[in-house]
Amino acid sequence: MLQMQDSREFLSNFTSKLTTFLLTGIPGLESAHGWISIPFCCLYATALSGNSMILFIIVTQHSLHEPMYYFLSMLSATDLGLTVSTMSTTLRILWFQANEISLDLCIVQMFFLHGFTCIESGVLMAMAFDRYVAICNPLRYTMILTNSRIIQVGFLVMMRTLLLVIPLLLLLMPVSFCKRKALTHSYCYYPDVIKLACSDTRANNICGLVDLILITGVDTPCIVLSYILIIRSVLTIASSEGRHKAFSTCVSHIGAVAVFYIPMFSLSLVHRYGQSVPKVVHAMMANVYLLLPPVLNPIIYSVKTKQIRKAVLSLLFAKSTQSSFQLLVIINKKIDGEELTYNISHY
Repeated sequence: MLQMQDSREFLSNFTSKLTTFLLTGIPGLESAHGWISIPFCCLYATALSGNSMILFIIVTQHSLHEPMYYFLSMLSATDLGLTVSTMSTTLRILWFQANEISLDLCIVQMFFLHGFTCIESGVLMAMAFDRYVAICNPLRYTMILTNSRIIQVGFLVMMRTLLLVIPLLLLLMPVSFCKRKALTHSYCYYPDVIKLACSDTRANNICGLVDLILITGVDTPCIVLSYILIIRSVLTIASSEGRHKAFSTCVSHIGAVAVFYIPMFSLSLVHRYGQSVPKVVHAMMANVYLLLPPVLNPIIYSVKTKQIRKAVLSLLFAKSTQSSFQLLVIINKKIDGEELTYNISHY
């Protein structure tokens, strides 16, 4: 009897290690996945190019080596990580209908997905504190937000992410999955995966709740409190022009907070209370949750932040002028004995 029980335990452990999940693209539109991949590719290209440009501009422009832009570079790097962590599985499903993923790869993807999500939440909280100090205590801004303090903030955000995400995923290793192994998204999402477990998941649920409290439950109130103090400080400014200028410095950050937290809360509510919601809604909201912040954040900061907008325009204009000059050189080399003059001021 003991030998049979041991063999059953061995088989169950062995099969759990070989567990594979089935990812889902756009339910009901499998035949149109090739066409659907076109807007997805455009969004991924926009997210990758936009965030890479923001990073490049902040690194190369010495005038942007300030606390606000250091935090913005962290946000762009995090958005790049979020995009890359899910792009491979989503495009693989849309292009090749390859929707199988092993448990080990699923855990790796969840580590990066939830890790970058936690980092982005922490960076948004740090950016809210940056705006609070800049508006409410501008004379001590450079004294409070020194380079060493910014590095410490980044280190604390990283450590919090590792301490919260790694135990959550380690608790997933001994869980057995004996139910239908079809996930509702094109990537591995922890609440979606844990629903398929058939063993005891009380420890997983408690750990997930603790993570939620220590991430969203801490960051969101801190951001709200920062803006309450900012609004109170701005309302004490006598001139309407001064109030408008103070509020305008927060518009980009408010937009980034909105495009991150609104889809995240919406997806959580759909997972918890939307059992009767069509699967297409689940799939679309899941993709919006991860694509919206990386796509919109560079656009928001390029449009609403004067220094970033000027740097982007100068970079694009410089590239256009350089390519036009190179074209003129090639033309002049090909035409022998003839000297041509072009006016490139319209480029």
